[in-house]
Amino acid sequence: MVAVVTGGSRGIGLGITGLLLDNGFEVVVSSRKESSEIKKLREKFTDKLFFVSADISEPEDIKKLVSFTENKFGAIDLLVNNAGVAPRERKDILEITPEDFDFVADINLKGTFFVTQKFVPLLIKNPKSRIVNISSMSAYTASVNRGEYCISKAGISMMTKLFAARLAEYGVSVIEIRPGIIETDMTAKVKEKYVNLIENGITPIKRMGQPEDIAKCVLSVAQGNFDFCTGTVIDCDGGFNVRIL
Repeated sequence: MVAVVTGGSRGIGLGITGLLLDNGFEVVVSSRKESSEIKKLREKFTDKLFFVSADISEPEDIKKLVSFTENKFGAIDLLVNNAGVAPRERKDILEITPEDFDFVADINLKGTFFVTQKFVPLLIKNPKSRIVNISSMSAYTASVNRGEYCISKAGISMMTKLFAARLAEYGVSVIEIRPGIIETDMTAKVKEKYVNLIENGITPIKRMGQPEDIAKCVLSVAQGNFDFCTGTVIDCDGGFNVRIL
């Protein structure tokens, strides 16, 4: 089984990569820079893990990633669209500039869309391949100090449905996983805020999520446990999605 994980060098992507490797997958990881953690994994999984330096906001980098994977494997079983960035600076939506918006949207949404499009020929070579899109609870939760991020993740939700509808005839299922408050580099600067919110009941499960929580959902999809589902959302958020009176 062959998987491609974008943004797989750290955080959620690293957790996904590690669990897939532990369960027998060969994995192609892309990110702008190779992390020390990925280097260590490559030493352990010498013939199973491959790294491609790629910025998915750049069409030529997407082409490089697809070409490497096609030349190495010919086809893939799983595409995990995990690559994403937070705003460089949290700003009120009345102050966001076009440059701020483009920085986030070009990677989180536009890049993800075209990665998926370009990998379709490699996915449809297998009778039961899967796409997992990592979005966020921000897909439906308004944060007015990072609106461009919320919009990009809401776009991922619609992208999931579009590709689910288009690729069903080829046997490709497309699943969206929505992480909640996950302890990663991206949330490190606001960890205290999130810990306080959790302690005060914002989620029924009173802890921050870990990358491994998301990775377990991805693995379950990858192993075929959701093959009668497509366009489906899996909320991995400690119950944040539950409305409580």
